[in-house]
Amino acid sequence: MAGSHSSPATLRRTLTFRDLVVYGLLFIAPMAPVGVFGTLDAKSHGAVALVYLVATVAMAFTAYSYAQMVKVAPRAGSVYTYARVGLGEGPGFVAGWMAMLDYLLIPAVAYLFSGIAMEELVPSVDRWVWTSIAVVVTTGLNLWGVRAAALVGFLVLAMEIVVLLVFVAAALVELAAHGAQRDWLSPLTGQGDFALTAVFSAVAVAVLSSLGFDAIAACAEETQDDAPDAAGGKGGPPGKGSGWRSAAGSARVSRAVLTCLAVAGFLFVVQTYLAALLSPTPAAELAADPASQGSAFYAAVESSVGNWLHDLVAVSKAIGAAFAALAGQAAAGRLLFAMARDRRLPGPVAKVDAHSGVPRRALLGAAAVTLVAAVWAARRDDGLDRLASVVNIGALTAFALLHASVIGWFWLRKRAEVPSVLRHVLIPLTGLGIVIAVIVEASDTAQLIGAIWFGAGLVVLAAQWRERRRAGGGGAGGVGGPPAA
Repeated sequence: MAGSHSSPATLRRTLTFRDLVVYGLLFIAPMAPVGVFGTLDAKSHGAVALVYLVATVAMAFTAYSYAQMVKVAPRAGSVYTYARVGLGEGPGFVAGWMAMLDYLLIPAVAYLFSGIAMEELVPSVDRWVWTSIAVVVTTGLNLWGVRAAALVGFLVLAMEIVVLLVFVAAALVELAAHGAQRDWLSPLTGQGDFALTAVFSAVAVAVLSSLGFDAIAACAEETQDDAPDAAGGKGGPPGKGSGWRSAAGSARVSRAVLTCLAVAGFLFVVQTYLAALLSPTPAAELAADPASQGSAFYAAVESSVGNWLHDLVAVSKAIGAAFAALAGQAAAGRLLFAMARDRRLPGPVAKVDAHSGVPRRALLGAAAVTLVAAVWAARRDDGLDRLASVVNIGALTAFALLHASVIGWFWLRKRAEVPSVLRHVLIPLTGLGIVIAVIVEASDTAQLIGAIWFGAGLVVLAAQWRERRRAGGGGAGGVGGPPAA
């Protein structure tokens, strides 16, 4: 544990490739476009399917950088660990600090979505009650153990996929019987004149639907390995320290990150294409009536197929959102655990429960913050807007440092035998440019809160450096990285 001379705390390696993909898809949610379909349809002038196609390609650059760095540093902590290894202690802390804002608040938004959906189905119970119940249930599953949470998550994901398939089948039957409300190519070309700037404006919102595949990287240290270490257990080569694993195990995480994004992107494009064809409201009318945008997907389903599918989608959204938060809470707990293990947060947070093998204190801390934020938002009329406006700025800043880490590790520090200009410079630079463009398109409120949180992180970092200097530990005492990092 941090602050002692004993071996650092480690997590149990029990997750399979399927478990990793399940966690990522749960966090993303297969039907994530339901809530933002109307907004994106209006922004893109009807080219909503093209928006998700472009957004998936855009996020693929970030996913590729994750896949590169997880091979270098397959430990809990995700982008915090990668920036720390590729850029140094200071940037690593900043990346973890900014990702913390995202990891702690994204689950709160998901819990709030669940509460809103349940209130629609059971209006007599206030949304904040449903929100609180969702937090308690999913936190209990996370504390039970990563395998138990992964199993229940797999069942929930299967339910969401089934509902999505029912929607696709019903939509195809309706289109075959009565035809489309819009031109068949309009979800890809737009209604009226095609506007590239309008598509890119919508992409800046749509990429946020894909945030979550990075949760897979947070569980890298709990992924099953194929190669035994020198002690006879599953681990990395001798001398690499706790959490460092073989290339085979790291490759499994890399494949899961890319697979998750590809599957989610395909599902997003299909469902938004069909919903656009079924929508009785032109994109221009949605743009003129912002109040109708949030329910545009449900309106398309109800008007074309029927109320039964409307209710089915709502139930699926309520359950799916809660378990998206489960995956997000798990990722937040691993981030807090990793930062505490490296003495960037209080040492007791790095304790691993002997029975369940999970970072119990880190999970409970993340759950407490999430519960307060979610219930606060649920009790305000504008709570969702306020919460959603800031959740992604932290992740985007951390993504920028992730791309810089790839360049720093492979090209500037020459840690690869043969650095590749394409894989280690051009791809991360392109990803960095995309991330910066999305940050620029974020709301003024999100940018302000992100700047305040960033400034607070720099203050904490400066205080830690002064404390270490007084203690004679320098800036890197006791903090490990890969060998020779």
